[in-house]
Amino acid sequence: MTTHDSESTSFLYPFIDSEETDAQSLLDDLAASARGKAAESARLQKASLDEYGDGLTAAGIDMADRFRRGGRLYTFGNGGSSTDAATLASLFSRPARGRPVAAWSLAADQAVVTALGNDVGFDLIFKRQIIAHARDRDVAIALSTSGNSDDLMTALTEAKQRGLLTIGFAGHEGGRMAAMASAGELDFCYTVHSQSIHRIQESHAMLGYRLWSVAQEHMTRPAPNSVEAS
Repeated sequence: MTTHDSESTSFLYPFIDSEETDAQSLLDDLAASARGKAAESARLQKASLDEYGDGLTAAGIDMADRFRRGGRLYTFGNGGSSTDAATLASLFSRPARGRPVAAWSLAADQAVVTALGNDVGFDLIFKRQIIAHARDRDVAIALSTSGNSDDLMTALTEAKQRGLLTIGFAGHEGGRMAAMASAGELDFCYTVHSQSIHRIQESHAMLGYRLWSVAQEHMTRPAPNSVEAS
């Protein structure tokens, strides 16, 4: 590990640089660090669910209605959030139980992403796919730990203009995603209030699962405008 790498990660594992010679003491410190991270992750997930419970229920019900009408889900993010987006799309399209729905991660097709990035610019890799595939009954979910990624913002704006249900998962203070939601330019925004990217992404996974759970529950119910046979 270089000196720069050591300095950039020492805040995560301060005991590694403390010149420990007792193996058991080092293991105890590692275990305590892991327990602390797990406790903070659980606390943050609960706080996020408590804060956004009503909003998650409202969005999940709207998603269920759109899926009943043949709507599809598009998820997208950058870096680690792109893998979280892929996992979320897979949860909806290939659930272990319940009803599968059509769902895609827009970062999954390397040929499309690299072609768009090369031909029209990275900021448009998700917007162009929304233009090509989305309909007004569909759902768009963007995941960003900062809430500020240009390619996500342009895609969400396009999706909103086309009548999609738009949902943003953000972190820190919410960034531009939170501002868009406040201005009515984004239907729902769930901001995980943490400075740790790892904890934010863990809470994003829980919030995504909650959306899926609500949507599944309401897809099994009769549609609101259905008329029972007399």
